[in-house]
Amino acid sequence: MLERDVNDNRKIGNYGAQHILSGVPRDSVTILTHCNTGSLATAGYGTALGVVRSLHALGRLKRMYCTETRPYNQGSRLTAYEAVAEGIPATLITDSMAALTMREMDITAVVVGADRVVANGDTANKVGTYQLAIAAKHHGIPFYVAAPSTSCDLSLESGRDIIIEVRPPEELTSLNGVPIAGTRY
Repeated sequence: MLERDVNDNRKIGNYGAQHILSGVPRDSVTILTHCNTGSLATAGYGTALGVVRSLHALGRLKRMYCTETRPYNQGSRLTAYEAVAEGIPATLITDSMAALTMREMDITAVVVGADRVVANGDTANKVGTYQLAIAAKHHGIPFYVAAPSTSCDLSLESGRDIIIEVRPPEELTSLNGVPIAGTRY
């Protein structure tokens, strides 16, 4: 399973990189990602971060912008860490900066992973992914979901059938067990 996952992720990365590059006339591209889709979330290479890795290996990545991914900060804790560890040119941004970053920083594509892909093609990922898709559409930026076939659940007809994980409110209102926000909900 480990070898298959790494091989699948490398193929996703390579196909994704080639597809993105086929649509741009310039030498390098700028990618925006969300959450963690790298080697810390997969068996070793990553899905959306695999696309970024492939672009970087080809010498065609100008920069990756990764969102913090509230409330659990997988983008800042994990994606940014992987980028620094591998020398990938990256900038960590707050989730609320994504639309402005798309407008101001010449984003070539948004690439995210998926927790689930259903029969009609709807996907579920971290909750902030939806607003990224809307902002990308508004700015005319291609939006890609990089996911292995193991993320597909064809028994569900549409995204409305996906049960979305509800996280504990303390992830937003506390930091290391210390309250940092109002706690009456």
